[in-house]
Parts: sequence; structure tokens; C-alpha cells
Amino acid sequence: MTETDAYDVVIIGAGPAGLAAGLYAARDGFKTLLLEKNGLPGGQIMLTEHIENYPGYEKIGGFELVEKMKSQTMSFGAEIVVNKAVTAIVEGSDGLFEIETSSGETSYRSRAVILAPGSDYRQLGIPGEVELRQAGKVSYCATCDGAFYRDKEVLCIGGGNTAVEDAVYLASRFAAKTTLIHRRREFRAQQVLVKELHAAAKEHNIDILLPFVPVEIVPSNDGAEIDHVKIRNVETGEVQQLRVDGVFVFAGMVPNTQWLADIIKLDEAGYIPADASTMKTPTRGIFVAGDCRAGASMQLATACSDGIVAAMGLRDFFRDPTSWTTQTTQEIKGY
Repeated sequence: MTETDAYDVVIIGAGPAGLAAGLYAARDGFKTLLLEKNGLPGGQIMLTEHIENYPGYEKIGGFELVEKMKSQTMSFGAEIVVNKAVTAIVEGSDGLFEIETSSGETSYRSRAVILAPGSDYRQLGIPGEVELRQAGKVSYCATCDGAFYRDKEVLCIGGGNTAVEDAVYLASRFAAKTTLIHRRREFRAQQVLVKELHAAAKEHNIDILLPFVPVEIVPSNDGAEIDHVKIRNVETGEVQQLRVDGVFVFAGMVPNTQWLADIIKLDEAGYIPADASTMKTPTRGIFVAGDCRAGASMQLATACSDGIVAAMGLRDFFRDPTSWTTQTTQEIKGY
């Protein structure tokens, strides 16, 4: 480990939550470092072609918004280092945290840590998914992207509460036709939601196909649109082709917290429990922000809010580190 610069706060993750936290921390005069495992800041919104639900912008591209956020954060002196995957957080005997990276050659020291590694949508892993996601035709969030499919045809994939609820949401508000497929004969969603789905299907042109799985999302010749989606009946092997304008995948989320399992308390799904009013984790000196937080809304604006709340808690913590209190307790782990 060749680098031992001490920061007031190291923020792990440079998505919207991390950038917002960095902006507030640096503007408050704290020496601030953001570490991002990917080659560019931004997280999931870098893959979003158009954003219409972020205050102040009627429509803006994900890349453009990230560039604005990054520039503003850095204008107050925050440092951003990319391609730095954090592997461990160790509390030293001097009370400072040591943040170790995957290269094994670089570590950073700080008085506090804000965890903002985000979470990823669980993907299908089928041909065409990544390419058409980048083209803006595969989405994982009906609230974010539903309005782009007004009077168009969409395919929804999944069988849980989110899949059932959002299929109804898309059909009743935007889509001309909605098809919902699930790999089993019965949905995993709550029965009350399934009843609402069947009731809505009659009114809002929803086709329900069971038990089917997606096989391939086939692009148009120019790669900008979906030509069709291949689906397979898991019982008979029959393959069908669906012509749709967009695909919505509701397979759940995966928080980017696997590396934290031996460092901080995680819930059963891998999310980080925290006091929602302060973003404090049970571990003294460690805050959390964004989609990796248990109970997070998984929205761009609320991720920024989390980051701001976490950063605003730094001053009180630095003033009196012994006053750390949360709704739950956990003994700090030293390594």
C-alpha cells in the first residue's frame, strides 16, 4: 500500500448518491474522496437514454446529467478516482478508517466513510439484452421509463409483486398493449395483486402468458429498436415471437454489497440497514446512501437525498464522534 493520504470522508461509489454526498461534503469544507469501481462515475443512470423525472430537467440524458453532477462536485474540491474497487474497510487504532482497494497497492485513510455502492437490476442474461438496454429499449423500472411507451406495445417479464403491479401500471397509464410472461404456472405475487392483474387485463389489454421464459431480444437491422422477442414455453418447448416496442424486466435487484458482508451488518437480501433520518449505520463513523440502503426507493432523486443527508451528518460526527447513536446497535468491527 503506497498511498496513505488522510481524508475527512471517503465515499465509496460515484453514482447519484455518492456524487450528491461528495458535493455537500466538499462544499462544507471537508477533504473528500470518491472511489468508483467502474471506469466512469454515474452508476445505473449512465445507461438511461432519457430522464424525465429529475427536478429541473424536462428531459436529459443520463450521461449529460452525470457530467453536470460530477463537474459541480469537483468544483468544490472533491476528488474522484475511477477503476478503484474497494475490498475492505479497516478501523485503525488511531480511529481512522483504512480503505483497501482490489489492486492491493493503494489504500486511503479517512475519518468517516459513506457507503454508496448502489445496486444493480438483476438481468436476464439473454442475447440482445445488454445492447438493447443501451439503446433504451430494455428497462428495469416502469416508474422511470413507462412514459416513453405511451400507445406502444410492451413486454413485462417476472412473477413477483413488482412485475404484477407494474404490468398493471404500464397498461393502465401508457401502453396500448401489455404482455406479461412468467416462468411458472402461478405468480409469486400476493394474491390480492394477482386478482387486480386479472381484473385489469380485461379493461386494459393485458395478455398473460404462462409458463414462458424469454430466450432472445432480437434487434432491428440498425440496432436502435426491438424487432421481436423470442419466448419459450418451459413445459412444451414451443418458441413464439412477440413484436413489441419495449421490454421491462422485473427480476429484482442485487445490491453491490457482497464485499461488505464481513465488515458491516447486512439484511437478508444484502442491503445495509440504517437510520433513515440520518443515514447512520450501526457502525460508528460509517454512513450509507442510495440504492444499497435497506428501504431505499430506488429512484434518482431519492438517492441524491440520501447522499445529502449522509453528508450533512458529518459535521456533527466530527464534532463529537462519541455521540454516535442509531435506531439499532452494532459493535464496531476492527481488523
